[in-house]
Amino acid sequence: MRSKKFILLVILFLLLLLQIPFAYRRFKLRRLSSAIQQLNLQRTPAPPNGFKEYKGVVHVHSFLGGHSAGTFSEIISAAQANQLQFVIMTEHTEKEFDTAAMTLKGTHGGVLFINGNEVSAENGDRLLALPGAVSIVAYPQEFRDWDTARANGVGGVEVYNVFTNAKQANPLVAFFDVLWSQRAYPDLIFALYFKRPDENLKKWDQALTRTRLTATGGNDSHANIGVSLNDSSGKKLLGIQLDPYAVSFRLVRLHVLIEENKPLDETSLVEAIRAGHCFIGFDFLGDSSGFEFGSSEAIQGDEIKLDRPLTIRTPVPSRVVLYKDGSVILDESGVTSREFSVAEPGVYRAEVYLPQLGNRLWIISNPIYVR
Repeated sequence: MRSKKFILLVILFLLLLLQIPFAYRRFKLRRLSSAIQQLNLQRTPAPPNGFKEYKGVVHVHSFLGGHSAGTFSEIISAAQANQLQFVIMTEHTEKEFDTAAMTLKGTHGGVLFINGNEVSAENGDRLLALPGAVSIVAYPQEFRDWDTARANGVGGVEVYNVFTNAKQANPLVAFFDVLWSQRAYPDLIFALYFKRPDENLKKWDQALTRTRLTATGGNDSHANIGVSLNDSSGKKLLGIQLDPYAVSFRLVRLHVLIEENKPLDETSLVEAIRAGHCFIGFDFLGDSSGFEFGSSEAIQGDEIKLDRPLTIRTPVPSRVVLYKDGSVILDESGVTSREFSVAEPGVYRAEVYLPQLGNRLWIISNPIYVR
């Protein structure tokens, strides 16, 4: 009997010992949360530039098309809670009915909804099909038909996807992180696994040498990960939801720039995305609103003539990395505003990092095309 108790005590001791790393990870998240709060207090407003900035999310699924039990009410409430101006729905397709026609469209609860589909080509390539004949490459790490993408109406690339990033996490480690930190830091848990999408950015840079493609970030929101106990009618009695819309909508956002004299509607939003007048912000690390990259006569997505200076402006002091045709030509920290001359034609884009938060990636710009 004593030996059994001893063995039990040893097992309990080992289990407690194994929890030390996760307790420390929770402590790191508390420090990260405090650092983000301080960073947001340092933000400086962007000067007027003739454009109004709208933030929203792309690649969202509901109960339509399977894969999710999420309701329209949950999606609308989550968008309102995150103070989003738009949500782009990308429902999975069904043979018997048009899920894009049936999903959220128009303004609901003060939020603009765009109705689209996630579609699969015969070769397995997947696209996000938006109104106005605009298609965005989904999961570019798996995409094959780059050579004819633009000719087939593809105008964008989802260079970052939350689901793809999350799949890289060790399930056992993630389980204990959730036990320790999900209640206090439901969105910041993601910071423990967040990675720069190296492969996707490389594929995008290569494609940009041949054609113009807008970069977008995909929330890939399903609200379908969790455990619950339901009664016979389907009502939840007990459970935990790991990816509610309210959390996934905080992780990555698309910030779209629309001329001040134009209203925010389906036409103006889709046109701005097609033109590349937008940037990706990982807003769970802090609000990226106010970022600027361009010149006195152009913004992201535009084309300018050679010998016109470019300017980068960030809401807080940041590390800025500037790329030309996929190669780094500038890497500078402490930047809030930086002007640099352009002596060669090419495709220029920027990435912004936060040294204050462990040098995490914060913003991915869309390109300026210098001809």
